[in-house]
Formats: sequence, structure tokens, C-alpha cells
Amino acid sequence: MEGGERRNWKQHPLLRRLPFLLLVALGLWLWKGVDAPERELVWRFEGPGWSEIRALDFQVKNAEGELVKRETRSFQAGGPLGLVSLVVELPSGTYEVWVFARGESGPSRPPLVERLTLQDEDTRSERGLRFP
Repeated sequence: MEGGERRNWKQHPLLRRLPFLLLVALGLWLWKGVDAPERELVWRFEGPGWSEIRALDFQVKNAEGELVKRETRSFQAGGPLGLVSLVVELPSGTYEVWVFARGESGPSRPPLVERLTLQDEDTRSERGLRFP
């Protein structure tokens, strides 16, 4: 540098503002993460054939096709009976729920795709699911 002293990095103005900037970033991150209410997605198994199923893989995708929740449920002998419930934090909007069913042997059956539209007041959504 010509005609002046070289500044010490410890005296840089950005360094004095760094704690404030970190606090703002943390506040934005927390504020953004709180806006999605908790919702319960309930699946009721309808029809015969569910006793052959040993695992269900649920994938919830948003309108852009991005995966927002994935959960796998495994079952011992007898398969899923009655209801399966998923608790998910989702904002209002339209979603696709892909359900992959796997038996004891062989590949997964073709996925069941359910379209789901959630409003602000929807805290529980119950749907019937037919055997693939």
C-alpha cells in the first residue's frame, strides 16, 4: 500500500458487524422453519392382498417434485393392518404421496401415487389405499 499503514484484519469493519449478521441469519433461519404446521397423514388399507406386504415406503413430494419427507415402515408377518399414520411438517399446498409396497420377495410393486391438497385448517388427512 502506498502512503499508509496496512490495516490489521482484526480491525476490519466487517468483523465488528459479524455477530450482528450471524444473529440476523439465525433469526431468519428459525423464522423460516416455523411456518410449516404439523399435519397427520393417515392411510387406511382397503381391499385384499395387504397381508403379503412387508414394507411400505412413503415419499411426499411438493409441487416442484422435490422430496420433502420419506419414511419407511416395516411389518412382520401379516402385513399392515388398519391404519398407518405419518406426522409431517407441511405448509398449505399441493403434494404427491408416492407409496411403494414390497412383499417378502421380489421387487417393489408399482408405486401408488396420491395427490394431496392441504389447506391451512387441515391438520389431519385420511385416505384409503387400495392394494397395488
